[in-house]
Amino acid sequence: MKAVAIGDKAPVFQLNNQYGERYDIESVLGKKKLVIYFYPKDETLGCTAEACSFRDAYSKFAALNCEIIGISSDDEESHRKFAIKHRLGFILLSDPGNRVRKRFGVPTSFFGLLPGRVTYVIDENGIVQSIFNSQLFATKHISEALKLVEKLS
Repeated sequence: MKAVAIGDKAPVFQLNNQYGERYDIESVLGKKKLVIYFYPKDETLGCTAEACSFRDAYSKFAALNCEIIGISSDDEESHRKFAIKHRLGFILLSDPGNRVRKRFGVPTSFFGLLPGRVTYVIDENGIVQSIFNSQLFATKHISEALKLVEKLS
């Protein structure tokens, strides 16, 4: 399966959110701008910093008609606890088996030992406008995404 590239239509998928509810990406795809970020694991140092940075910038994204969605292979209960503990006001989706991660073509890092950290910015037409891939600079995902979402507005 080919990795999602800039200019591609975003893949359609359904996953459960942190409350165990089925979330269908088609409910927002083509209606709002989207920032979909894949991250390795709840409660790890980099992932917590990234999630909290998205939380802190959430109102800026929302004002630009943009939804933030975080995806990892952690289960719904882990996501729920993570979201409550860090007061995350956006959607976390559980991707057991990494089906959606593979569909996007998110690479692994550190010689395949760690799930990749990649952020996709998708415009209101459902087209991927940006892909930011950086395992080490977790909080840079937020500034890069916000810059592009502002340009798209």
